[in-house]
Amino acid sequence: MTLTVSPVTSEFCARVSGVDINQPLDDATFAIIRAAFDEHLVLIFSDQPMTDEQQIMFSERFGPLEGTRGVNPGSGTPFARQSNLDINSGAVIPADDRRMFYQKANMFWHADSSFKKVPSLCSVLTARIVPPEGGATEFASTRAAYASLSEAEKAEFEELVIEHDFAHSRGLAGFTFTAAELANINPARHRLVRTNKANGLKSVMIGVHAKCVVGWPEDESRALLDDLLARATRAENTYRHEWRAGDVIVWDNQAAVHRATEFDTTHHQRLMQRTTISSGIPVAT
Repeated sequence: MTLTVSPVTSEFCARVSGVDINQPLDDATFAIIRAAFDEHLVLIFSDQPMTDEQQIMFSERFGPLEGTRGVNPGSGTPFARQSNLDINSGAVIPADDRRMFYQKANMFWHADSSFKKVPSLCSVLTARIVPPEGGATEFASTRAAYASLSEAEKAEFEELVIEHDFAHSRGLAGFTFTAAELANINPARHRLVRTNKANGLKSVMIGVHAKCVVGWPEDESRALLDDLLARATRAENTYRHEWRAGDVIVWDNQAAVHRATEFDTTHHQRLMQRTTISSGIPVAT
């Protein structure tokens, strides 16, 4: 089989076939995958059911993994678990359970871990159990948002720093952290404009975790962040993925945002497992 990269939209996203990512990848093969990631931002691999060990092996080719902590059921492991199934019993979690309420914020456009001191490079999400309908994931290109800016705007925004706050974003969904949980949650500051070192293409790191522009009045700050997100999520800049069991998707958290969509959590089961790869780029000063 020959490794093939097939663009899905004119702006971003591609399907990768002809490679078994559950097996160790030689450097030449991974170089093709990494180049496709840098170009297309979102890569889809179909019919690649993974074990936890295989997902870790593949994810670590992109860099060091973040550990999961906090409220997510996968806390203490390399995995963030997105599911309506109890991690211990396998029973369906009631819709009014705090664990399900916590996940509602995933339906906002966001970039994983932008609220951390060291933001993530990318995420790898595997579909373990998929409902018969609903539960799609939508992606949008923030590289396209940057490209839509005027030259004056690009120059002005180059030095802007954004504060990202996990408590703020979860609060927008009505979720409240306990005092103990808040003790481990602190806002982080990162430059708005990100540059891909491999190809020099620029993007903006935005999404629901992006609370404000440091040093700007609140109304102007909110207006800019909302405008950038609106640019990114124009129809021509988005892709909606209807999951099948065994699908694997890798996406760039500094040049794309994504969001979950609803499914019937009472009557259907869904289990997705995410690994997140650190960028190694520290907080802005």
